[in-house]
Amino acid sequence: MQFVRYTTGSTPQWGVRRDDEIVPLAGLREDVTYQQLTDGGFLNVVEDAADAAAEQAVPVEKARLLAPVPRPGKIVCVGLNYHDHAEEQDKGVPERPLLFGKSDTSVTNPGDPIVNPSEVEELDYEVELGVVIGRTAKDVNASEAREYVAGYTAINDVSARDAQFEDGQYLRGKSYDTFAPMGPTLVPDEHIDPNTLDVACRVNGETLQESNTEQFIFDVNEVVEYISGIMTLRPGDVISTGTPGGVGIFRDPPELLEAGDEIDVEIEGIGTLTNHVVDE
Repeated sequence: MQFVRYTTGSTPQWGVRRDDEIVPLAGLREDVTYQQLTDGGFLNVVEDAADAAAEQAVPVEKARLLAPVPRPGKIVCVGLNYHDHAEEQDKGVPERPLLFGKSDTSVTNPGDPIVNPSEVEELDYEVELGVVIGRTAKDVNASEAREYVAGYTAINDVSARDAQFEDGQYLRGKSYDTFAPMGPTLVPDEHIDPNTLDVACRVNGETLQESNTEQFIFDVNEVVEYISGIMTLRPGDVISTGTPGGVGIFRDPPELLEAGDEIDVEIEGIGTLTNHVVDE
């Protein structure tokens, strides 16, 4: 089941994507919340509601898809979390997840532009699996971690490499407005295994990243355990789980983004998130 936030010109609403159509969920007795998505009984109700409303479906091309989490409480990112990404940097495997933050205001919608700030000269792409928290989580054990997950989405962790390297830390380089495209769907944990998914990134149709989340150094269960041991995770918080090898800055020669480039971030079972670059 793929949930989408979308609009057809009025108030944003939730729907269920089925192939090339979106079935609206406006008739549900309860609102769709991130906490509800952790409830198998609620998901069954949604399935029945979508069946009943199938005749009200709208074509995807007539809807504007929106980020499934428009304003996360926080975005916690995991650096160097794929074996192949560590290898391309000639770095050893970290002993614990490497965490950094990304501003909540960096989130943007599928199809919307990535705005390259005038002072940024090294703009890069990163395909990442996003974990959306559905229940308040503190000191969660890895064996129970996925009970606290609402679902999964795709994130393009856009990065200003020059800002990142100049500062010696990640916040500025990762947090410009529009630097976190998110979507196109949100798939509940019950319907997907986050640790066995194909992931890819294409720029102007050329595949530059291609891997599988089996390459995770720390899988979703371990990441949720580790982060919840440090800070309380709340419904609507997002964890961006790291990127595989093939990012632009470490290619030889580097292949960085420019105005006019189109980036497709694709994750198995979630779909393809497409955005294009424009100059500020």
